[in-house]
Amino acid sequence: MSTRTVVPARAAWSSMIRAGESLTLTDLHGNQAVDFLVYDAHDTAVRYSAPDTIHAQGGIFLTTGSVLMSNEHTPLMTVTADDVGRHDTVGGACSKESNTLRYGHHTWSQHACVDNFLAEGARHGLGKRDLVSNINWYMNVPVEKDGTLGIVDGISAPGLALTLRAERDVLVLVSNCPQINNPCNGFDPTAVEMTITGKNT
Repeated sequence: MSTRTVVPARAAWSSMIRAGESLTLTDLHGNQAVDFLVYDAHDTAVRYSAPDTIHAQGGIFLTTGSVLMSNEHTPLMTVTADDVGRHDTVGGACSKESNTLRYGHHTWSQHACVDNFLAEGARHGLGKRDLVSNINWYMNVPVEKDGTLGIVDGISAPGLALTLRAERDVLVLVSNCPQINNPCNGFDPTAVEMTITGKNT
């Protein structure tokens, strides 16, 4: 049995994913960044850790076989399928503050991923102190030999998907990125689809 939800452009979404269940994210229209956080559903002090994940796999990009590690260096979710081949762990979530710094004060009123995370997280008792460095599915953030990085045109396309298996009961928070000032969404945010599939399906 599976449950499908279309998350509109710029919107937030969250769900508990039980141990053994799978979550599939589908980029419906192509080049849509999906900001992503994951917590232990029974103890949200245990949450996704970018340093632990990068250290465990020996690289900064996520793809099939990557394990999302917690701040206790325990597995939260595993990428079991990936049509794209590379996803970002270092670009962070857009915010009013970072937009203003990067793109100018005229962007202050624009909606941002941090707003989505705060609003959706509040539904589960989470606050600003609970936000950590996030994953950016489908976002293309190449790192050059000199260590510089940039947010450039995406490498996803309509219908491409990735699937994660929950290694324990987890709470997932998603911000369907509303950014319009860089190419992470092709300057035109669009909808994505979330599909939860039972472990016996």
